Amino acid sequence: MFPNSILGRPPFTPNHQQHNNFFTLSPTVYSHQQLIDAQFNFQNADLSRAVSLQQLTYGNVSPIQTSASPLFRGRKRLSDEKNLPLDGKRQRFHSPHQEPTVVNQIVPLSGERRYSMPPLFHTHYVPDIVRCVPPFREIPFLEPREITLPEAKDKLSQQILELFETCQQHISDLKKKELCRTQLQREIQLLFPQSRLFLVGSSLNGFGTRSSDGDLCLVVKEEPVNQKTEARHILTLVHKHFCTRLSGYIERPQLIRAKVPIVKFRDKVSCVEFDLNVNNVVGIRNTFLLRTYAYLENRVRPLVLVIKKWASHHQINDASRGTLSSYSLVLMVLHYLQTLPEPILPSLQKIYPESFSSAIQLHLVHQAPCNVPPYLSKNESNLGDLLLGFLKYYATEFDWNSQMISVREAKAIPRPDGIEWRNKYICVEEPFDGTNTARAVHEKQKFDMIKDQFLKSWHRLKNKRDLNSILPVRAAVLKR
Repeated sequence: MFPNSILGRPPFTPNHQQHNNFFTLSPTVYSHQQLIDAQFNFQNADLSRAVSLQQLTYGNVSPIQTSASPLFRGRKRLSDEKNLPLDGKRQRFHSPHQEPTVVNQIVPLSGERRYSMPPLFHTHYVPDIVRCVPPFREIPFLEPREITLPEAKDKLSQQILELFETCQQHISDLKKKELCRTQLQREIQLLFPQSRLFLVGSSLNGFGTRSSDGDLCLVVKEEPVNQKTEARHILTLVHKHFCTRLSGYIERPQLIRAKVPIVKFRDKVSCVEFDLNVNNVVGIRNTFLLRTYAYLENRVRPLVLVIKKWASHHQINDASRGTLSSYSLVLMVLHYLQTLPEPILPSLQKIYPESFSSAIQLHLVHQAPCNVPPYLSKNESNLGDLLLGFLKYYATEFDWNSQMISVREAKAIPRPDGIEWRNKYICVEEPFDGTNTARAVHEKQKFDMIKDQFLKSWHRLKNKRDLNSILPVRAAVLKR
């Protein structure tokens, strides 16, 4: 039903290998003046004049006749532009480069699958022809690194390992999400031909469970997108497309107008819940950073999974309710493993700055996990001791009032003085953009509840050395 593709990356071949059995499309060469005219007409939406597009060949049939009617209606010209000479209005598009420019038009579709493109954002918006998302190279399928699970000689470590083996995301779960991503990308490109859809978050970073939702990031351009205006408008179009065209295999699509707006929906085929955002590019970068940490040492993934299950059971793992997000919890575990007297994890951004730089282009970030060898730690602590140590560290040792958790620095560092960090109860540094991933914890009551749970669980686990004392294993397995 779906073509083979690459996890987290679109299934496109290089430009010199692109062939399509359904249509043949040759790029149209325009002069500089023709581009100016086209952009000018797009901006002002002069409905009395429509640009006639070149005829396109669809398969072996005769060329498709493109309509001479306008694509959309725009607002009237601004009053201060009416009396300007034509050359003055066009001057804003002037460029010293006079050579012809190649522009790929949207592929026309027959019958009911032809869509007219509404104006993005406002009619004064000019599409960026040059700075679109670069084409992705065809690269090998990204398989998880094969690592041997740690030995479990004590009861607590065995319980942790058994819970991990039962609840960890299977490769079949990942493939279901990837197949859905591939199909959705094909559909969304009918609206935004240059866009790319990435699978991100726990589904791909190595810390997912069988019940993990899927997170998708729609990249429409490499530059930042205004989340309050541009992202909401794009998601409004995507949401409408889901409701009208894809209702056969997508159900319950909802547009959530949050600080970072998303479209929530459920895939009927895989029964997976998805969240789709626009241009949250840092999520793509940190997915592959966390994926590298996940497979760097064989105790990391089992420990993270049991801690996420523990936090969820005690209702302190829900950012929408003012507690910790799963991303913050993972960073807290990594930070703890970095700060042990004999560290189990290093700072990857310090050791491999060229592989985890914010300047790396998006179509290259997937290569980072392949370039980092396994980390050999002298620390031989078992999983049970590490879980107990994690609870003790945040219950008694970490200074919540003055310190910030930093995986980038592999240590606790002083809180910054910026406004984002003032009056915050928990500070966890995002490794790439430096924001606070735990900003959702903004109520003292929720903060006290989180600290209290660390302290109580530490005491219980220290006394009984039984995972069931802090997390009912059978109930956790049933949720998976």
